[in-house]
Amino acid sequence: MLKPPEGISVNSISDPSLNIDILPSAVLIIGEGCILDVNSVAIKMFEADSKAQLIGVMLNDLVFQLDYSLSPDSPDFALEQWCHAPAKIRVRTLKDTFRVLLVSAALKRVDGRNAMLLLALDMTELSTIEDSLRRSEMDFRRLFENMQDVYFRINNQGALTKISPAVKRMLGYEIVEVEKLMEKSFFPEENDSKLFVATSLVNGSVSNFPGVLRCKDGSFIDISINSQALYDDKGEFFGVEGIFRDVTHHKVMERELKRLASTDSLTGIDNRRAFLEHGLHIFKTSQRYQYPMSLLMLDLDFFKSINDKYGHATGDRVLVDFAAAVKCDMRQIDLFGRLGGEEFCLLLQQTNRRDAISVADRIRQRVQNMTLFEANAEPLNVTVSIGVAVIEDHDLTLENVIERADKALYKAKTSGRNCVVSLP
Repeated sequence: MLKPPEGISVNSISDPSLNIDILPSAVLIIGEGCILDVNSVAIKMFEADSKAQLIGVMLNDLVFQLDYSLSPDSPDFALEQWCHAPAKIRVRTLKDTFRVLLVSAALKRVDGRNAMLLLALDMTELSTIEDSLRRSEMDFRRLFENMQDVYFRINNQGALTKISPAVKRMLGYEIVEVEKLMEKSFFPEENDSKLFVATSLVNGSVSNFPGVLRCKDGSFIDISINSQALYDDKGEFFGVEGIFRDVTHHKVMERELKRLASTDSLTGIDNRRAFLEHGLHIFKTSQRYQYPMSLLMLDLDFFKSINDKYGHATGDRVLVDFAAAVKCDMRQIDLFGRLGGEEFCLLLQQTNRRDAISVADRIRQRVQNMTLFEANAEPLNVTVSIGVAVIEDHDLTLENVIERADKALYKAKTSGRNCVVSLP
């Protein structure tokens, strides 16, 4: 091991070729672990007032202990290692300020004897930035690997180039299975994929974009996408990145709430609000395209007496079975709703008056001929009165048609019930 020989004294450097003050980096001359000389940059770096404050100071007293790799009893051995390659060390200045230095060293002949020439660059600010970036990278990686939503990036050809580990929990795929696949592979409808990319291009980003994805096991989930289009330095589109989350549970709840809001809880058909809302749309379409449309107003005869005699539970069963009977004569395009109590309404699309009367009479006979169930050991039969109205050119609203059907129903009630009446 090469060490500076004994006999080097402080301020004994007189080699004229060693003008350390002209160097732009901090320079320290070390002999036997002691600072023999420094340049002006080193004085400033170690926050000394003058060279005299540093000369004679042991380097061990300045180097952060954890960065001094060998025993404090052999300081020059550690210094000698710095001759091979630059190394980062932490030091404390005379004012106890923390600094990070990039240090390199070489053995130098000084006054005919060996000493250690140390060059140091202050890397404190850069090291702080690197530490901050490293922490940010670690934070991002933890977030990326543990986030519940799925991060994705696709190129301008629609191929997946990056996706987060959450894809396994959400879709059942390993990352290696989906990277490089086309993004459209996961959409059951290719047009959904095209619409998503097109919307991203037009708007630059999308927020809460609804979609459906196919899982590895063949099932489907509802998703919500937030993403933005990516452009290169030339302004050319090169892909889309974003996140999507599983909103299946929310969609199921949403659909169920919508169903509950529009369905009669007893019979399962449209309630009054839903019937009038859907009926208005059919009415406007019929008016616009001059399609025939008929409306049947149905009311169970003597329903109050059934409730009074057998109780409301029996009355409810009568309503359920009656609704099921009416459905037997309905087409898929027809609309059936309960307006309230024992009053129901059936809207028949593309149906003229004659055909509507025929449907109404079939319903009347079906209800009259069936025994709903036995109560108190007695067969329970019911009848229905029906009023029929058709759409006219002068009708401005659906309510106009309903009013005429209601008048026809009243006529059926006053004509002995269990009959069909259609007023002109």
